Amino acid sequence: MPAAPRVRPTDLFTPDEWTPFQTRAAWVGPLLVLHCWAVILLATLAGVLWPILIPICVAVIGTRQLGLAILMHEAAHGGLSSNRRLNDVLGHWLCAVPVGASLPLYRPYHLSHHKYAQQAEDPDLVLSAPFPVTRASLRRKIIRDLTGQTFFKQRVLYLFEAFRTGRDEDIAEGAAVTGRSVAPFLLVNAALLAAAALAGVWWAYFALWLLPLATWFPMVTRLRNIAEHACVEGSADDPFRAARTTRASWWERAFIAPYWVNFHAEHHLFMHVPCWKLPALHRAVRARPQGQGMEVADGYLAVLARASAKA
Repeated sequence: MPAAPRVRPTDLFTPDEWTPFQTRAAWVGPLLVLHCWAVILLATLAGVLWPILIPICVAVIGTRQLGLAILMHEAAHGGLSSNRRLNDVLGHWLCAVPVGASLPLYRPYHLSHHKYAQQAEDPDLVLSAPFPVTRASLRRKIIRDLTGQTFFKQRVLYLFEAFRTGRDEDIAEGAAVTGRSVAPFLLVNAALLAAAALAGVWWAYFALWLLPLATWFPMVTRLRNIAEHACVEGSADDPFRAARTTRASWWERAFIAPYWVNFHAEHHLFMHVPCWKLPALHRAVRARPQGQGMEVADGYLAVLARASAKA
């Protein structure tokens, strides 16, 4: 099974040019985790004080739940802290477990995705291979997400052996990793429910944590998967086209793509560069002739239009 084609930093940069992308500030990763939870708590407080804002708060919280998954992904690459133990504690207990994932289970699966990106052995290939689809098909997928059907499939139906299939994009291997992480997820969520009850707002757990987790989070996770790899020509053969980078506006970063997850082409080129350095890496790579061949989309609406262009 051949691995995906690779490039080396020395193919693009001098040692002095590459050095800034190798250094990591010890405080940035923990600060991002703190920021993510602070946004969730502030949005929860806003929803409790002004219930009319709950629909907006659901979108904000659901996006930050994706943010926790993205920071778990950063931890899978050792990017949250140079201290391996701290990296794994933050990535597992504060990022993965609250949204039903597991860093120890996710890491080998995800590194396999990098090794075989867009090859037949890529465990995430099922997420991008069906595209493009029709607009009606994409609409049905988003409706499944926003009505909780995808959440139910991944968290409940997965527990029954008969529903486990690699052919189902909703129960692909990434979702299976989530499905195997039941006990810690229930324990942490019981603690969140108890904290809401002690604060006298038990209902906030359901309206402002579980509801986003069951609706907006699956939807933006799907959009992330589509934007990263779907409909990129030459992705199996050209390392500069193994993934897509999507230019994200402020509202897309707030409601769809937090923590620089939109810079996915750069991440696949050099997966150990910390996520907060990806914008600078994007500019540096695009300044090279090889970087002009990268797949770069002008926003998530443009990506969805292409992904749903099948007649």
